[in-house]
Amino acid sequence: MAESTGKARKAKAPSATRRLRLGLGVMLTLLLVVGGKLFLVQGLDVGGMAEAALQNRLTPVELPAERGSILDANGTVLASSVIRYNVVVDQRVNTKTETFRRFNEDNDELVKVSRDQGISELASLLGMDTATVKEALTGEQPYYIVAKDLKPDVEDRISKLQIPGIVTVGTSKRVYPNGSVAGGIVGFLKDGTTGQAGLEQTQDEILRGTAGKRLFEIGADGLRIPVGVDQLTPAVNGKDIKLTLNSDLQYFAQQAIQSQRDKLSADWGVVIVQDIKTGDIIAMADTNSPDPNDPGKVDAQDRGVRAVTAAYEPGSVEKMITAAALIEEGKSSPLEKFTIPSSYTVDGQTFSDAFAHGTEDRTLAGILGWSMNTGTVMAGQRLSKEQRHDWLQKFGIGEAPDIGLPAEAAGILTPADEWDGRQQYTVLFGQGVSQSTLQTVRAFQSVANNGVMLQPRLIDSYINPDGTEEKAPAQPARQIVSPDTARQVRDILESAVTEGQIKEAALDGYRVGAKTGTSQSPCDDGTAGFCGFTASMVGMAPMDDPRFIVEVVLQRPKGDIYGISNGPVFRSVMSQTLRTFNVPPSTGEPVRLPQFAK
Repeated sequence: MAESTGKARKAKAPSATRRLRLGLGVMLTLLLVVGGKLFLVQGLDVGGMAEAALQNRLTPVELPAERGSILDANGTVLASSVIRYNVVVDQRVNTKTETFRRFNEDNDELVKVSRDQGISELASLLGMDTATVKEALTGEQPYYIVAKDLKPDVEDRISKLQIPGIVTVGTSKRVYPNGSVAGGIVGFLKDGTTGQAGLEQTQDEILRGTAGKRLFEIGADGLRIPVGVDQLTPAVNGKDIKLTLNSDLQYFAQQAIQSQRDKLSADWGVVIVQDIKTGDIIAMADTNSPDPNDPGKVDAQDRGVRAVTAAYEPGSVEKMITAAALIEEGKSSPLEKFTIPSSYTVDGQTFSDAFAHGTEDRTLAGILGWSMNTGTVMAGQRLSKEQRHDWLQKFGIGEAPDIGLPAEAAGILTPADEWDGRQQYTVLFGQGVSQSTLQTVRAFQSVANNGVMLQPRLIDSYINPDGTEEKAPAQPARQIVSPDTARQVRDILESAVTEGQIKEAALDGYRVGAKTGTSQSPCDDGTAGFCGFTASMVGMAPMDDPRFIVEVVLQRPKGDIYGISNGPVFRSVMSQTLRTFNVPPSTGEPVRLPQFAK
C-alpha cells in the first residue's frame, strides 16, 4: 500500500508542474499582448489615436488679413481697413478655474497664476475696472463679449496671458475717410467683408488678402495647455490699389456737376477729366455720389458710376468721328465748300437743323462749328454704309472701355446691314447709336493725341504688403487716324469755339477745342417715345499742345433744351484742371477756320 501511495504522489507531481508552467505561459502571453498593444498605440500609433486625440485638443483662431487700401494718385486714402479684436469669454470655464498654469517665456518655466491675478492683468490691458472685468468673466454663459475693437498689439498681450476661457476674435473694419468723394468708384462692402460695388467689388480678391491662423491646445477641462502646441500662421495682408484719380479735382468736379444738376433739375449728370498723354482718368464725377460709409442714404440707381454704365445716344458730338473719317478717307477737307439748303432729303429721308436758315455755302468746319445735321448727312453720305460703321467701331463705339468697374456699357452699334433707311444717315450725327460718356471721351482723346488712342486708365498700380509697387498692365495703344488727320480735326474743333456756336467753351489764356451734343432720351418707364433730352459738351485744352479732355453730360435737364448750357461746368472744371497741373497758358494764335465758304 505504502509503495502504491508513493507511486501515486510521484505521478501527481509532474501534473502540478505542468499547471504552474501553463499558468506562467498564459501570464507571459497576456503581458506580451498588452505590451504589444501599448507599443502599437503609444509607439507606432497604427490607428492614429494619439493624433486624433491631439486634433481634438487643438483650437484654431482665425487671424484676419488686413484688407488693402484704395488710394488716389497722390496717396490720399479713399478706403482703408483696420484690424480690431473682440475679447470673448466662456464664463463656465473661467468661473470654475481658481488657478491655472502659464508658460513664462523669460525663464522657460511654468508658473502658477491665480484667477484674481489673471483678471487684474486683463483689466489693466483693457483699461477697465477689475471688478467690472471679474463680473464679465463670472457666470454660465458659453460666449460673452468682454471688450470690443482692440488693437492688434493689445490682442497679442492678452493672448499671452493664457487666461482660461478667454479667446480673441478678429474683425476687420472698413473706413472711407473722404466720404462721397469718388464714392461710386470706390464702392463699399457687404456685411463688412465682401465687395458689393465699385472697385471694392471688382478688385475684391486682390484687396482681401489671405487670413492667418493661431493654433493651440485646450485640455479636457477647457484650459489652455501651457506647454502644448502653439502654432502661428501669419495673415497675408491684401494689396493696396493706387488710382489715377486726383481726389481734390474729383471733389471739385462732383460739386460743379451736382450744382448744375440741382439748378436745372436734371435726372443726373456726370463729368470726366482725362489726361490725353497717358489715358489716365483724373476725375470721374457723378451726381448724388454715395458715401461708402453709409451707401443706403442714396437710391440704388445712384450707387454705380454712370460715366461708364449709362449708354445713351450721344448726338452731335459724334460728328467729330464723321469728319475724321471723311478726312482720313480723302473724301473731304476742313475748308471744302458745301451748299446746304434749309432741309436736305436723300433716299426719301429728310433732315433739318436745330436753327432756321436758308440755302448757305458752308465749309466742313462750319458744318461742325454750327452742328448742322443737313451738312453732316450731305458730306457723310460719301462714306459707304460699311465705312460709317467701321469708323464708329475704330473709334471704340460698341466696345466697353474696361477700366475695372462693374457693369461697364459697350453701347449699341448695330451692324451696317441691319440699318434701316434713316439710321444709315442718323449715325453720322449721333442718333441710332448709343455709347457711354467714357466712350465719347476715348474717341476725342485719340484725335487730341495725334490719332493714337490710349485706353482709359483708372487703376495705376498695385502695392504689395512689403511696399513694392506693380504697375497695372496697360492695354496697347491704337493708331486710329494719321497725325495730319488728327490735326485737321482739332482745327475744326478749335474753330467751333473761336468762330462757331460753341464760344461758351472759351477760356482766358488757353486755346480750346470743343463740340456739343443734344439727343432725345427714351422714357425710363417703358412707354414708347422720348422723355426729355441728353445734353453734352466735350472739349480739350490747350490746343497748342492738348493735355486734358473734359466732358460734361446732363440727363433730362428741365427747360428749353436750346437754352441749356454745359459751358459753365466745362469751363470751371477745365480751368481747375489746368491750374491743378500747372499747365502753362497758350502762346500761339488760335485757329480760326472760316465757317462760311466763299
